[in-house]
Amino acid sequence: MGLFDDPYVDEDRAREVLGEPAHREVARIAAERSAVLLRNEGDLLPLDPAAAGTIAVIGPLADSRRDTLGPWCFDYDRDETVTVLEGIRRRAGAERVGHAPGIRPAQRAFASMFDMFGDNAPEDPEDFDDDAELARAVEAARAADVAVVVAGEWQNMIGEAASRSSLELPGRQLELLQAVAAAGTPVVLLVMSGRPLDLRWAAENVPAILEIWYPGTQGGAAVGNLLFGDVSPAGRLPFTWPRTVGQVPMVYSHTRSHEPENQHRRYWDEESMPLFPFGHGLGYSRFEYAEPTVDRDSIGPGDTVTVSVDVTNAGSRDADEVVQLYIHQRHGSASRPVRELKGFERITLAPGESRTVRFSLGPAELRHWNAAARDWVIDASAFDVWVGGDATAERSTTFSVVQA
Repeated sequence: MGLFDDPYVDEDRAREVLGEPAHREVARIAAERSAVLLRNEGDLLPLDPAAAGTIAVIGPLADSRRDTLGPWCFDYDRDETVTVLEGIRRRAGAERVGHAPGIRPAQRAFASMFDMFGDNAPEDPEDFDDDAELARAVEAARAADVAVVVAGEWQNMIGEAASRSSLELPGRQLELLQAVAAAGTPVVLLVMSGRPLDLRWAAENVPAILEIWYPGTQGGAAVGNLLFGDVSPAGRLPFTWPRTVGQVPMVYSHTRSHEPENQHRRYWDEESMPLFPFGHGLGYSRFEYAEPTVDRDSIGPGDTVTVSVDVTNAGSRDADEVVQLYIHQRHGSASRPVRELKGFERITLAPGESRTVRFSLGPAELRHWNAAARDWVIDASAFDVWVGGDATAERSTTFSVVQA
């Protein structure tokens, strides 16, 4: 097949290709479109470029190129990576933006774990005064009009051989976040991670939370555009976000179980529902859904039904919405999930604009693997259909698959 005719990477060519401006542009767009706005109480975001005043960017990940770049990457991209701090300074003006790491960049508490990464371990300055730096971060927040806290996991904590027994923010990051919030300045939390973290305190006390993952070489530029409303966030969660590690595994597409209507009462010492549902994500506008409709009430096993829904931008800004379609097969030859994502479409609407979004449900979407039959099966059954902004969508309709 020729796989080994030229087995080695041309490193100079790789640098040339990765450094092309067009690729940097794609990297920025990808970071903008994948960021997920988890919370935005009081419409703190987007920040008004003219009225935002001074901004304190806080946290050990805020100015770390290596962590912004993320794991499993070409490390020579590091020098060209735009950090969150740099991106905000470019967008708002360097004179308006201060910075304080608050806690040590590498967290000495994790030194034993970082030993396995050798030279790739994050630096840990010996002369870093933890308490003094935390106090300096609080003072920076108190003196600013807005505090942007960047918290999460160092890139070495994600990837192969990097499981964790806890979802808590590593080190003293929660302490830092709580201290900054207590200063009284409005706080925006940027979460840098590759998995859900324990954000229970933040979800109740921090008005705006934006999950930026590991945003890559243009991550800081993307964050600047998102914070100031040049781009409206419309990323959606590809997993259910649990409140605590004790809820794991938490899967939206679970099969029906004992008392399925009481799933919200599974735990006596904690809320039983997820912190954020599968497919969750906010934007800088508000969208309204009409009741979905089907073009046919029943179809045969090999036929297709079309589901239509009208979506309206009821807000005052241009924004993207990700319209999601879920189904549930009521009965059949095997137990079926309570909901399954079977279609989604990202649309851009101006204020007041409406659009009809259509989805097709045919054999590929309605079949399931039957372990007993060892084959793909389409059962005769009634199907429930929901369309909305996440896995908790309430707008619904039904249709049936009938045997010929």
